[in-house]
Amino acid sequence: MSARALRVLEEVSAIAAEDTRVTSRLLARHNIRKPLISYRAPVERRGLPRVMAALDEGDVALVSDAGTPTLSDPGQALVTAAWAGGHTVVPIPGPSSITAALSIAGYGGPGFSFLGYLPRKPGEMRRLFDSLREDPRPAVAFESPYRIHKSLGVLADMLPDRSLTLTRELTKLHEEVLRGTASQVLAALGEPARGEFTLVISGVTHVLRKTHDSRLSK
Repeated sequence: MSARALRVLEEVSAIAAEDTRVTSRLLARHNIRKPLISYRAPVERRGLPRVMAALDEGDVALVSDAGTPTLSDPGQALVTAAWAGGHTVVPIPGPSSITAALSIAGYGGPGFSFLGYLPRKPGEMRRLFDSLREDPRPAVAFESPYRIHKSLGVLADMLPDRSLTLTRELTKLHEEVLRGTASQVLAALGEPARGEFTLVISGVTHVLRKTHDSRLSK
């Protein structure tokens, strides 16, 4: 937590939280007492009227559980509604698995593409990976611990020589980084896999050739 984030939580009139139980523990740790409004996926629109009403009375902070709000976390509809209602939306920078993973991947390119969570349907996932074949940019994607093995299997089949950096629980207690081809990472990952994953898939200019001295860091 940055000093600025703590100051904002202390100054706002209310806090919209993805999970009020998680946010309550955060606030208790820093001795902050504020009204909490439940604002969670996939029913976040139910909490939208309450948050908008609170905005009419004062400033509101939006807190997600384990990531930057609105980046594959609840909040996009709220941000849109807040701007439309004449309110100002201010970002409070904090840990981001996207930039953190990119910073250690070492894949150059003209920018990067953010894919969000990978599609659940194998056909849609294959079409997505196929679209990356000629893209020089690294691609960043999220995946859940329940689907990571299947997704890596599809990636190994579609882009077998592409370099991959797989990160888990970045900036948290059980942080882990694996690097190699998708098949190498899949073999190193083992069972069971827990925690949310961030994948950085290299662009077409960064192909990892399989040699006898290929290594994975763990």
